[in-house]
Amino acid sequence: MQNLLIICSLSLLLACTPSKKNGHDHEAHSTPEATDSGNKPLSPRTTAMANVGENHIHIDYGSPSKRGRMIFGGLVGFDQVWATGAHKATFINFGKDVIVNGEPIEAGKYGLFTIPGEKEWTIIISRDWDMHLADDYDQANDIVRIIVPVQKMDETVESLTFEITETDPSQGVITLSWDQTRVSFTVRNK
Repeated sequence: MQNLLIICSLSLLLACTPSKKNGHDHEAHSTPEATDSGNKPLSPRTTAMANVGENHIHIDYGSPSKRGRMIFGGLVGFDQVWATGAHKATFINFGKDVIVNGEPIEAGKYGLFTIPGEKEWTIIISRDWDMHLADDYDQANDIVRIIVPVQKMDETVESLTFEITETDPSQGVITLSWDQTRVSFTVRNK
């Protein structure tokens, strides 16, 4: 009778435990993102990372694809705050203090929002970084806003892409490219 109780208890425990593959609970990472035929997310979370001198800069964002859609002025409206990616807002993490557009920013994690326009964009670095899209965006939490020109490209970039390029040991350029649009801004180590 005691053995039967142990077997029943173990069966119940196993039936209620989330499935694990190779000892890792993949359900803990699942996101509500749509998938293409159930294979992979249409807007996967991805990162851009680089060192500018001794400063490690890390950008985490949802990377949607064009998939034949009109992006800027269509999917992403002009003159509206955008989370600069899909699903959860994009964040940028500076390993050391930086200066952006003359404004000192302490090392840490920040929201990276934008306001796309036809000829220029507003780049926003905000104290708010942990939110869904730009639903709870509050301009009062902006640290810096930068107006940058739009660069039109001949080639099409299928998926939203960030790049961080060191221009010298004290500064780098952060570039966002998607569809036939590119915008950039400079980050200087403090």
